[in-house]
Amino acid sequence: MFCHLRPVRRLCPGKIFPYWFLYSRALSGAEAVNALRPFYFAVHPDFFGQHPREREVNENSLKRLSAYLENLQKPGFKSLKPTQLMFYVRETDQNSSDGQEHFSTSGFRAVKFTLHTRDLLSTVLYILNSCSLSIEHIQSLNTNVHSQPLKEAKRISDRPIKWDKSYYSFTGFKDPDEDLEQVWRMETTLTSWLDNNGKSAVKKLKNSLPLRKELDRLKDELSHQLQLSDIRWQRSWGIAHRCSQLHSLGRLAQQNLESLKNAKGCTVIFTDRSGMSAVGHVMLGTMDVHHHWTKLFERLPSYFDLQRRLMLLEDQISYLLGGIQVVYIEELQPVLTLEEYYSLLNVFYNRLLKSRIPFHPRSLRGLQMILNSDRYAPSLHELGHFNIPILCDPANLQWFILTKAQQARENMKRKEELKVIENELMQASRKKFSLEKFYKEPSVSSLQMVDCCKRLLEQSLPYLQGMHLCISHFYSVMQDGDLCIPWNWKNGEAIK
Repeated sequence: MFCHLRPVRRLCPGKIFPYWFLYSRALSGAEAVNALRPFYFAVHPDFFGQHPREREVNENSLKRLSAYLENLQKPGFKSLKPTQLMFYVRETDQNSSDGQEHFSTSGFRAVKFTLHTRDLLSTVLYILNSCSLSIEHIQSLNTNVHSQPLKEAKRISDRPIKWDKSYYSFTGFKDPDEDLEQVWRMETTLTSWLDNNGKSAVKKLKNSLPLRKELDRLKDELSHQLQLSDIRWQRSWGIAHRCSQLHSLGRLAQQNLESLKNAKGCTVIFTDRSGMSAVGHVMLGTMDVHHHWTKLFERLPSYFDLQRRLMLLEDQISYLLGGIQVVYIEELQPVLTLEEYYSLLNVFYNRLLKSRIPFHPRSLRGLQMILNSDRYAPSLHELGHFNIPILCDPANLQWFILTKAQQARENMKRKEELKVIENELMQASRKKFSLEKFYKEPSVSSLQMVDCCKRLLEQSLPYLQGMHLCISHFYSVMQDGDLCIPWNWKNGEAIK
């Protein structure tokens, strides 16, 4: 009896696994991927194109989950370190709330959980349960489940069993409560995480140095040859991947230099699709072939003409709204092409023309607004800009802007002050720890970064010397040796 019941209690503190889990066989890697399809569908970054912050979080978490699942399948593995993950889960018909998760008005919710499982089946079940997704389809994957044990299992309660401490002393089995306490201690301690991962990061960073130099060389050569303002990447691709993309652009420059010269003064961004972005950057889709890139560079003069018309449209909207500046904030807004953004502005402008809201000329100068297509009510962002829906009722819009104008000015002033403090603290941190590079993910706010740096400066962290440190939402060692730590890291005992 004990041999059947012990794994359930150990692996699932709470009502996590169904009764048939007791008699299930192990999943293969392919079956695990198939079983996780509802999860991948709910969190896949491609569905978060309108929400760049959430997309970035899901991308990073999927990378770490993939590494965890890979390690589970390695022969002879003993135990994996607890891995804390966060995903933004799209709301679908099968999703449900447990009353504790935060639901977003944008149609998704944030879910956090810690993996400390020891096989693929329990991992898959834990992930699906944590995200409130159905697990009914998994039983069909277990073709070796015998009918007789299932009939008996139906009479077994799935209530978690709480054994007396003497049971563990007598059998020699490990108390799962002690296991969980150890997980809490391990996952939230910055110094212990650096102790465990510092050497690995140093090795990866050292191995990546030749490629990093090659990346810098290629970037400088292409920027000079094409007279580009900058070359960037929308995603956190590895160094080798970035070098490959630059080599590809370099080959195109050798074949068709005249067309590429149209990008003079532009910023080129490697991303998911080709075109021109809302702020005028040249976007090169990494899945597109040279033919698509060539056509894009040939069309740049017509894009520049559309960009001038777009800027004129922004000025006209600003004039109608008392001088408020229309801006597009890359870190906070959906990734839009120039055509898509022009279309949004045009719809909003035509609605303003019809309503003729009476704003005093230049009364709102110094304030900023961004346009949204997925909202229905205006709002004031903590950074000081207004979020204005393109289909907002004009009368409500006028009242909202006028009543919130003073608060918006105060927020903008606070944002500028916070930015200065953030830069000073980042410089101090980089100097104290002799960091080669110190940066943050776009989804980390200035307020979070200030809090993080203040606490870092109180620590002695020798492992950081000469490293590349990224402030993120999770602990992770990137493939090229960059150390990622959460902005809200903790030291000492974990807080449950």
